[in-house]
Amino acid sequence: MVYIAVFASGGGSNAREICRHFENHATVQVGLVVTNNPKAGVVKVAEEYNIPSLILTGKQLNDSGFLTELLDKYSIAYIILAGYLKLIPVWLLDKYPDRIMNIHPSLLPKYGGKGMYGMHVHEAVKSNGDSESGMTVHLVNNEFDKGRILFQKKIVITQDMSAEEIAAAVLNLEHANYSKTIEKFITGY
Repeated sequence: MVYIAVFASGGGSNAREICRHFENHATVQVGLVVTNNPKAGVVKVAEEYNIPSLILTGKQLNDSGFLTELLDKYSIAYIILAGYLKLIPVWLLDKYPDRIMNIHPSLLPKYGGKGMYGMHVHEAVKSNGDSESGMTVHLVNNEFDKGRILFQKKIVITQDMSAEEIAAAVLNLEHANYSKTIEKFITGY
């Protein structure tokens, strides 16, 4: 069995889809959920799926010994970011080279980088009058949203769509494609 850890900071809708997708999977299983936000909805998602979870402090995130021991305890082979808003420390990137994935609510490289997350992205897309947007799954490196792109999917934006409607359409793409992209990357099928 290949165990993955899901790192999330918010409501957990992508984390829920990942947990659901891999709940009875033959070769991949969510072994741990990690958040930096004690009020994050992802904690309830972990409870629903009976997955161990940890609310990580800033000190713990930067403590390579603590986090390494935790990830090793759960035999974590891949880290999946699902709305995790903290920069991943270099030592963790070194421990998991090309084994940390992220989802971003735009067609990278457009609207990527520090401060470009959630509604900030969709508002920028709307205010710039873009005719399309979408989602990107990419590997994580030491720069925000600059890792190798694994998958992208587009939506057409009409002039009358609000930023909230763009966000909802992109989130539907994320839910439909993130777990399948993770599965294909890990298993090869």
